[in-house]
Amino acid sequence: MSHSLELIPARPAPPEVHPAMTWTRALGYGALGLWLLLGIALAYMMVSGWDTDKFVKYGPRYLQGLGTTLGLVASSITLGALLSIPVAYGRMSKNVVLKSIAYAYVYVFRGTPLLAQIYLIYYGLGSFRAEIEAVGLWWFFREAWYCAILAMTMNTAAYQAEILRGAIQSVPRGQTEGANSLGLPPSVTFWKIILPQALIVALRPYGNEIILMIKASAVVAVVTVLDLMGQTRYAFSRTFDYQTYLWAALFYLAIVELLRNTWAALEARLTRHLKR
Repeated sequence: MSHSLELIPARPAPPEVHPAMTWTRALGYGALGLWLLLGIALAYMMVSGWDTDKFVKYGPRYLQGLGTTLGLVASSITLGALLSIPVAYGRMSKNVVLKSIAYAYVYVFRGTPLLAQIYLIYYGLGSFRAEIEAVGLWWFFREAWYCAILAMTMNTAAYQAEILRGAIQSVPRGQTEGANSLGLPPSVTFWKIILPQALIVALRPYGNEIILMIKASAVVAVVTVLDLMGQTRYAFSRTFDYQTYLWAALFYLAIVELLRNTWAALEARLTRHLKR
């Protein structure tokens, strides 16, 4: 067996290579500098234009609107998740009728704006007051809050159904075949094998959908729901101060950033066994 008699002498580290300055890199630095200056100017305007009286007067309204926004989003996301299960199964069904109905539902609610859907439910169904009163549902459709929840629920259910369908179909077929070879019933196979793996795949798209619904919820202000944007419009109509919308944007940004970090921590926790 051969062996070395002398150690290789230490060599100096290779020289650090600095990337050359190109026009694209200079353009990027210029854009970053412009955004930095814009942020500093915005912060200066907020500090210099601070009005304590407006904050004391309209601050509680912002908090009330924030609670309304969170309630709308939480309710619609939860109800939409329940509704998305049968819709997703309809999309995967071999029954032509069920598959066509589920496809039409997803196609319509994903292909039309949420604003139009809210208008159709609040103003459109309101035109049939006599018929709705006959079935005892006017108490529901006369309230903008319920109409907003219904529109948001049906909208997000269409998106969540596609997320769930794609996640379930991403699970390898061998998982089902292995469960069948062990004699497991279909319900156990779905709840114990297929669904846990599908939810891991769907975790990030679900987080994106919640964030999109938080931002999309601002449109409910057009049907007199005083959510965060509705209270902002009220404050602006009384003060004509552009900073009312700036504070609303900061509230939305804080909500989204908090949710994003929370969802990232949840995803890291649930997928820790997949990291190498």
